[in-house]
Amino acid sequence: MPILSAQNILLRLGGSAPLLDNVTFDIEPGDRICLVGRNGEGKSTLLKVLTGEMEYNSGDVIKKNGLRVSRMIQEIPAHIDGTVRDIVMGKVAAGSSAGWTGAKDGSDNDGHHDAAAEAILGKTGIDAEAQYDSLSGGQKRRVLFARAVAEDPDLLLLDEPTNHLDIPAIQWLEGIVTRLNCAVMFVSHDRAFVRRTATRIFELDRGRVRSWDFPYDKFVQFRDQALAEEEKANALFDKRLAEEEVWIRKGIQARRTRNEGRVRALIKMRQERAERRTRTGTVSMQITEAERSGRMVARLTGVTYSYADESTGGAPMPLINDFSTEVSRGDRIGIVGPNGSGKTTLLKLILGELQPDAGEIRLGTNLEIAYFDQMRTRLREDKSLIENIGDGQAYITLNGVKRHVLSYLQDFLFSADRARGPISALSGGERNRLLLACLFSHPSNVLVLDEPTNDLDMETLDLLAELLAEYKGTVLTVSHDRAFLDSVATSIFAIEENGTVFEAVGGYTDYEANKKIRDKEAANAARIAAEKQAAATPGATSSAIPSSDVAKKKKRSYNEEREYAALPEKIEKLESEISDRQNELCKPEVCTNAARIVELQKEISDREAELEKAYERFEYLDSLG
Repeated sequence: MPILSAQNILLRLGGSAPLLDNVTFDIEPGDRICLVGRNGEGKSTLLKVLTGEMEYNSGDVIKKNGLRVSRMIQEIPAHIDGTVRDIVMGKVAAGSSAGWTGAKDGSDNDGHHDAAAEAILGKTGIDAEAQYDSLSGGQKRRVLFARAVAEDPDLLLLDEPTNHLDIPAIQWLEGIVTRLNCAVMFVSHDRAFVRRTATRIFELDRGRVRSWDFPYDKFVQFRDQALAEEEKANALFDKRLAEEEVWIRKGIQARRTRNEGRVRALIKMRQERAERRTRTGTVSMQITEAERSGRMVARLTGVTYSYADESTGGAPMPLINDFSTEVSRGDRIGIVGPNGSGKTTLLKLILGELQPDAGEIRLGTNLEIAYFDQMRTRLREDKSLIENIGDGQAYITLNGVKRHVLSYLQDFLFSADRARGPISALSGGERNRLLLACLFSHPSNVLVLDEPTNDLDMETLDLLAELLAEYKGTVLTVSHDRAFLDSVATSIFAIEENGTVFEAVGGYTDYEANKKIRDKEAANAARIAAEKQAAATPGATSSAIPSSDVAKKKKRSYNEEREYAALPEKIEKLESEISDRQNELCKPEVCTNAARIVELQKEISDREAELEKAYERFEYLDSLG
């Protein structure tokens, strides 16, 4: 039975087409639903309707008796009085101003949340006594997510939960969301996150919600087929309408009594065509390219950069430590690392905007740099969109072609009225589109993009990735969007512990695989070193092997020998079982069965964990010789 049903919800703002047009869907227990749609389609508004924060014109939202609903909003409050513990435990005044909203329907739930709050508080990895205002943007979002989970809801609503989070924090969030017992409905443009968490997709398109009981990739396949069929049907309809319009213009023949039915059918067709809502257009972007730069864009030799950490009495802490590299023309480099690790600092060092404490930075020749600032400081708030693009001029030149500013802004989905309006009226996604429009209107051969993917819908992200892949210049981008990095980057600069910058060839997935190998090798080396030390120290014990076997143990016991011989077969069996379940996930009959999808994902996760342990045990027994 559904825990919540939306039935024919109609919401109209002003005299325009309905934002929500007879929306109907059900949410079942255990669902993990991603709500997708273009910027401005009304996704956040729909979440507010479900919690009762926004009134609607007609329809019903029917909730299971006693249903608890909690929502984490998209915006991060700049200020909340209180510690992390106060916020998570609910000791701070509630409401949307605190970054979350809680709603209960028909039951008192006062005693439920203490245990849940303590459990999630310990998983945030943040000092419980830290003041909220002292936290970074990513930490604040983790605290607000924990606050929403601590309500122990039956339905958890999350609006862009991955914004401001670094990749480790996003992976932490994935783990929490996939293990929650409640139903979850979330808005996200992070495809890697959606692929790992969603079992169903709700698509909000032209005011309607279509429910797809598939994981994300399967949804894209079926949605594209449905859109192609819709376009074909519309083309046939328009052709038929055009033929009827020709017929009606013939005059007296159309007004004969025996043709009145045909006239009425034409009137109905006209009305149907007038009511048809077209999909939001696709952004049309092109980059204005300058003359190509020299082969070398930047060379860093032994670069070190530190900052004074007040928590350690002002002692310098390394952000970048002894980093040497060369950036060549045509490189597309993704820069990753935890929040606060120095990604933007590394960008500025490469560009020569910051001077290193040690080492040397040499820039190449003929560089024309276009810089996308994640804080959007380049946008002039007191100017209209037209003035931001044209600097008072009606025309701009793009790759040698003269374009009117209004025409250029229409390529980025801004209407003429919107283009003449103030920037303050724009949403986050619209601001990012405008900044891209500003960036691409100036000739460049080096693009520097600091978090360009925030708030952009998936279609625009796809187009941006394709554009950067075809760009003949050099790209440096900071991003936490793993799918975007895999599409764009040819190499990764990863800022790791103590300011070490590791270079990996390929996208983020390649870097992640490389890091797992390096971590395993480091753990093996540490274990072997501990075993050697334990063997050389009489009476000492090693945590790597049982204390009773320390020092004197050189070879495998009889039972260990049998275990060692059986492990390859066990590993092969586990790998086969994982592969079988992954293949089953792709079967059409499974794609429509949400319960089976959840079951298979859990079985795969359990076997992957068992496989990892089997590998570690095999390596340990193998090291005994």
